[in-house]
Amino acid sequence: MDKKKYVAYVGTYTHGNSVGIHLFDLDVENGTMKERKVIPINNPSYIKMSHNGKFLYSIADEGVRSFTVQPDGDLVPLNCASIEGMRGCYLSTDKDDRYLFVAGWHDGKVTVMRLNEDGTVGEMTDEVFHKGLGSVAERNFRPHVNCVNLTPDGKYLCAVDLGTDQIKIYKFDHRTGKIELLDLLFCELESAPRILKFSRSGKFAYVISELKNYITVYRYDGSGKNPVFEEIQKVSTLNDYHSATSAACALRFSRDDTKLLCTNAGDNTAGLFHVDTETGLLEKICILPISGDYPKAIDFFPDNKHIMSLNHESNTITTFEVHYDKNYFTAKGKPISIETPNCVLVAEIEG
Repeated sequence: MDKKKYVAYVGTYTHGNSVGIHLFDLDVENGTMKERKVIPINNPSYIKMSHNGKFLYSIADEGVRSFTVQPDGDLVPLNCASIEGMRGCYLSTDKDDRYLFVAGWHDGKVTVMRLNEDGTVGEMTDEVFHKGLGSVAERNFRPHVNCVNLTPDGKYLCAVDLGTDQIKIYKFDHRTGKIELLDLLFCELESAPRILKFSRSGKFAYVISELKNYITVYRYDGSGKNPVFEEIQKVSTLNDYHSATSAACALRFSRDDTKLLCTNAGDNTAGLFHVDTETGLLEKICILPISGDYPKAIDFFPDNKHIMSLNHESNTITTFEVHYDKNYFTAKGKPISIETPNCVLVAEIEG
């Protein structure tokens, strides 16, 4: 039995009664979570932990804020750095925690920040504003960078542009922190690619598309002169019966890479898939309601047997127990009240 201790950090919009990042203690065995405290910060719309687990970074109105992670999971503020643009929506770091990458939905910007050894965010090393027009005038008429992640080999930065239906691939210089546009991965028109995540093996990439409600699986090869993304599968995030208005939203892997979760706003469902780690292919387990409105984020408990859905519009977190032998999940306990939750990160702490 896993006797390790875990916490969940839940970011919220703070234009109402919420004031920041909510810290929850997890009871993994029973699939429950209990709020311990709230760390004040303005609109932490995305949070990311350093690979060494010592520091946590958060989007804020002022730019990016850094925290030291205490042994019990508490957060101590370090510093704040401006990204010289509108508030970001996504964060990632390189494997050595030397650089922080910021995606800008509002201004279509990719920002690269240097990270210092003490965990503080340093100066900006590069910034690029995307250009171009999308194909859905009501929503995506201009660039919206929704996700930035390095390829597992560290060679390239992939910037997912929901507005122009493209993933821009930049060559990344680890010495200078500069990026240079190298290639484009064109997605289906009006698909609105939202998030790209790589498998732990580094062989596969998964892209969830908001408006077409599907996950595209690519085989990735970075061994040549240029990166190669070969499409090998496309899987719907919806059941045959679903809401007429649905938007695919969150994408999250289990810690062992064998399971994948996605969510659908409007349809208010979560999809659970098996991942074949050898082939990269997905196999649907189930797609079921999450008992809330607008599941903007979702994650596994560390045992993979429980999941949590952050329901942005209904101001709740709902938890579920997964029954893999019967291909469904069931509600676990009462919904947790929390105002406008929008992101979650589960981390191990000292026992």
